[in-house]
Amino acid sequence: MDGQTLVFFTAIEDQGGVIVKETPKFDLDLYIQNYKGRTRFERLFHIGRSSVPLCVDALKAAVQEAKAGSDILRYQMAVNSLLQAAPNEPEAFLDRAWMGAKEKENRDTTTHLQAELQGYKNNLIKESIRMGNEDLGKHFEAIGDVEAAMDSFWKMRPDVSSTEQLVDIGKLLVRVAIERHDWKSVSNHLSKHVNTANDSDPKAKALKTYSKIANGIAALGQERYKEAAFSFVEASSDVPPEVYNQIASPNDVAIYGGLLALATMDRHELQAFLLDNDSFREFLQREPHIRRAITQFVNGRYAACIEILESYRPDYLLDIYLQKHVSKLYADIRTKSIVQYLKPFSCVRLDTMQRAFNGPGPSIEDELFTMIKDGKLNARIDAISKSITPISTDSRQQMQSYALQTFENYEKQALDRIRRMNIMAADLEVKGSRKTGGMNDIPLSMAMDDTASLA
Repeated sequence: MDGQTLVFFTAIEDQGGVIVKETPKFDLDLYIQNYKGRTRFERLFHIGRSSVPLCVDALKAAVQEAKAGSDILRYQMAVNSLLQAAPNEPEAFLDRAWMGAKEKENRDTTTHLQAELQGYKNNLIKESIRMGNEDLGKHFEAIGDVEAAMDSFWKMRPDVSSTEQLVDIGKLLVRVAIERHDWKSVSNHLSKHVNTANDSDPKAKALKTYSKIANGIAALGQERYKEAAFSFVEASSDVPPEVYNQIASPNDVAIYGGLLALATMDRHELQAFLLDNDSFREFLQREPHIRRAITQFVNGRYAACIEILESYRPDYLLDIYLQKHVSKLYADIRTKSIVQYLKPFSCVRLDTMQRAFNGPGPSIEDELFTMIKDGKLNARIDAISKSITPISTDSRQQMQSYALQTFENYEKQALDRIRRMNIMAADLEVKGSRKTGGMNDIPLSMAMDDTASLA
């Protein structure tokens, strides 16, 4: 890392950004080919400002991607970042001529589409008004005015004439909301528009998969990890990637679903919903290391699972949706692994735990102490013998308590039934409690006063 790049990443780190110094395992060109639309620039720009080894290549690709579109602000952002990181690159200088021409083109297109839409409104042609708003919204989205784009897409609603058109509006709104990272809006638009489609529609499977992936991204952004895991797992691998590659790729579905499932599901759920799921197993074929990590966890080889995941941590830190959650997800997976590792044993030596999970690194004793303190692990550490003893509940005592409680409940119910049978046999009637608000509820003092006044 040269001096200029060091200054660039130091400034980003000071602003709270995540810096990845390790070289990722993916090839940048092959990686970005999995996506279409505006997410391509977002991912390239994100990698350029996060990865030290890929910084220059990613930012140069982001400049080219922005220049191929109409968003001048994105072009300026990419060029300015490249100028700070690598000022000697030819792409690190603004193309003023292109910017001027593109700004005029954007302005002329906006004026033309607005005039065209006004003509449709004057003629009261609903279908043309809907299409006019759609064209204007897509134009605003292309030039980076996402607020105006969402407003135009929303104005299409009064002029829809079919469920399919309503679903199309929902997908447009979801796409813009994902770009804004407005996760609540993503969920709302999915429920109001996209999920209203008829199951008999031939496009239903594709639509359901798009909805599941979008909902998974939104749930991930809101840290609803288990909901997100099930959303990704329920996506269909039969749907072509072109249906959803503006928000995610099939590889993303495998990675997101696998990591989230490892962090939130137990071994039986992992086996049933992932490894035995024919559709999701097709996704896992694209990311075999995720499948291996899940298999290792299910088979009780927790240290091997963690080792696989750690080797891919740099890759996941470069993902625009995963980056903020990698540390927490990895911590949850590690905590689950330690708890599951201790379950079969009555006592484990700390040096054995050290070899299994930390190797020659820092002592695992402090980590175990923190887990016990936080209530994540029910165990006791013996500092003298350097061992940890899981505290398991006495299943026999639990069963006896449950049986006694069941007997008491049965005895009470039986006595109540016998009492009721005797009352009915004696031809007696049990009156219910008196209703409030009647004459019988007048206080005694008031009744005596009224009687005295009548006398």
